[in-house]
Amino acid sequence: MSSVESPQWQQLLSVVNDVWGFRSLRPMQQQSMQAVLDRRDSLVVMPTGGGKSLCFQAPAIAAKGETTVVVSPLIALMKDQVDSLRALDIAACHLDSSQTEDERSEVMRRLKSGTVPLLFISPERLTLPGFQRLLQSLRVRTFAIDEAHCISHWGHDFRPEYREIGRLRELFPDVTIHAYTATATEQVREDIILQLGLIDPQIMIGDFDRPNLTYKVLPRTNVLKQTLEVLGRHHEESGIIYCIRRKDVDELTQQLKSRGVNALAYHAGLSAQERRASQEAFRSERCDIVVATVAFGMGIDRSNVRFVLHAGMPKSIEHYQQEAGRAGRDGLEAECLLLYSGGDFFTWKSVIEKSAEEQQSDREHTLESIRHLEGMNGYCRSASCRHRTLVEHFGQPFAKANCAACDMCLGEVETEADSTVIAQKILSCVARVKERFGVGHVTAILHGDDTERIRSNNHHLLTTYALLKNHSGDQIRDWVYQLVHQNLVAQTDDEYPILRLNHQSWEVLKQQREVRLLRTVKRSRSRASQADVTSWEGVDRELFETLRRLRRSIADQRSQPPYVIFGDNTLRELSRIRPTTSEAMRRVHGIGDAKMRDFGLDFLAAICNHVGEDAPVTRPMLGE
Repeated sequence: MSSVESPQWQQLLSVVNDVWGFRSLRPMQQQSMQAVLDRRDSLVVMPTGGGKSLCFQAPAIAAKGETTVVVSPLIALMKDQVDSLRALDIAACHLDSSQTEDERSEVMRRLKSGTVPLLFISPERLTLPGFQRLLQSLRVRTFAIDEAHCISHWGHDFRPEYREIGRLRELFPDVTIHAYTATATEQVREDIILQLGLIDPQIMIGDFDRPNLTYKVLPRTNVLKQTLEVLGRHHEESGIIYCIRRKDVDELTQQLKSRGVNALAYHAGLSAQERRASQEAFRSERCDIVVATVAFGMGIDRSNVRFVLHAGMPKSIEHYQQEAGRAGRDGLEAECLLLYSGGDFFTWKSVIEKSAEEQQSDREHTLESIRHLEGMNGYCRSASCRHRTLVEHFGQPFAKANCAACDMCLGEVETEADSTVIAQKILSCVARVKERFGVGHVTAILHGDDTERIRSNNHHLLTTYALLKNHSGDQIRDWVYQLVHQNLVAQTDDEYPILRLNHQSWEVLKQQREVRLLRTVKRSRSRASQADVTSWEGVDRELFETLRRLRRSIADQRSQPPYVIFGDNTLRELSRIRPTTSEAMRRVHGIGDAKMRDFGLDFLAAICNHVGEDAPVTRPMLGE
């Protein structure tokens, strides 16, 4: 008998169907769950939205009378997962510092009774000797390490407290350990296995491509204007806006509020109460827009984020993949726009070096951080398909000739026809100012600006003055940075960097080297991605909005986030097939027994009213 035909596996599939309403599993999910059933350590690398949580939740529920301990880095992340499970009638619990003594005592009582299939805890709690003794007295079958990349010194989000998890093998020699992460290069994967002491682990690496996401990179010109353009494309939809600095978060939040946008700020400079309030408002959909530093997001399980806007370059491709990946976790289309300036690289480099000096960090770790930064900078400057660049960064091939879901493949970025001539004009200007000025001043001269600094240096008399006056200053600045990052002109590391010619610069000036410069193509209307076209095909949009309002009303009554009731993908499917019987509705992906029982009649009534049929008067059927 094959493993997928075994009674144990069939019971697991029944749990997935009855609890979550999923008729089938993705290949990676099946392999991951089989490793848990086979009691074999594993490492699962599955991009955000790939269904990692189900990989450890479903086997835990199927294994009645045992407890799976989930180690999670953030309280908000634990609460989100517990709330979602309880909405499915699963008795999950979490232990964290925000609970009262009575609440923690109740969790302990339930743990000892053997009725908790899933316990979510922080890595810090796992190090407490008293708590370790408690776990040793329970029937703990499995440890699931969520966000496992945090244990790696080479990862993009290293957390020292995660290192203590490495003692699990010593403390619990008979359990299996399963590590889950969305982002891990080969080096990080090897380190996770080493640090956790995984024994002959099954290693599963999912497809890093997220075809439902549309990736775009634009030169940063006017952050507020560009942000409002994004909001205009996503009216009444949710999004996260990332800024590099706290002051940028505060400034942009106030600007948006003054224009009537219900936006909230989130960064480490706010009080814990303010941060919790912003998280909870976004989670409950009382607010759809959060402006934040990278401190926001890991603890948010909201699946219907329709855009992520980076107002500045992230500090690694791994960070970008994780942050941008918070969009479209429901599998539906979403936009990921990055506003880039060449100065972002030097801003982050300065932050990294200053932090390393203050914390006396290991030199190799600092150099690794800068290499991560250079990789992200290369992504922003690349003329290749964005999906291809991200997938290949994680060591996977990308077969599509055209992804139909990035600015490159949608024809929104083109090569400047006069690239070499423009480069020669820029480099000539650097030579004319005797290599003593930076990007801003050289840009102003080429654009023909009338400034005090230009006049006082008689730079308005240079032959290169206003040579590029027919192009915008933002475009000229972007081209200068493109030359810097192609190493066709050097930029010093001073506090006020200046431009210097190098050997490659002279090759361009002597017409011995061709140059390729990119420019963004302005179109009256952007082409829709393939995911955008497909996901709305056949959907009754009026019914979808009706069901959204009903979902929000039910969520408010139950004090739960709307996405816990039904995800957007389930609402779209309901609006596509418009079921008018319990049997038909129960067959919709994402509707399990508990949700059919709790919400079925309400949604059936709304659908029947919309299509002009009488609503059912009996309770909805459970099961197939």
